[in-house]
Amino acid sequence: QVHLVESGGGVVQPGESLRLSCAASGFTDFTFSSYAMNWYRQAPGRERELVAAITRAGDNTIYAGSVKGRFTISRDNDKNMTYLQMNSLKLEGTGVYYCNAVRSSRRAWGQGTQVTVYS
Repeated sequence: QVHLVESGGGVVQPGESLRLSCAASGFTDFTFSSYAMNWYRQAPGRERELVAAITRAGDNTIYAGSVKGRFTISRDNDKNMTYLQMNSLKLEGTGVYYCNAVRSSRRAWGQGTQVTVYS
């Protein structure tokens, strides 16, 4: 069973940066590189929303309009790692950030890491 562990959350002020990491393990029949990877955010009182996504080979990415130009998703298939570089954070960036792995009908979620942006 795929296991995801996020890290790197914290408390920052607007305009500051954070880098989130997602460590993946537990691959048996399929490798990490066969999974598309996503970052989701759940703000207080709101539904979980997709922030960024990256293809299996890391050659294509998509972003939510609210973070485009400020966030960068990347992955290292040799290390089974996914990253989310978040620059110029805004107050609305506050929430729990979740790593998500997808392959066909298979999905795995991490436990989330808290990001708080306050002035």
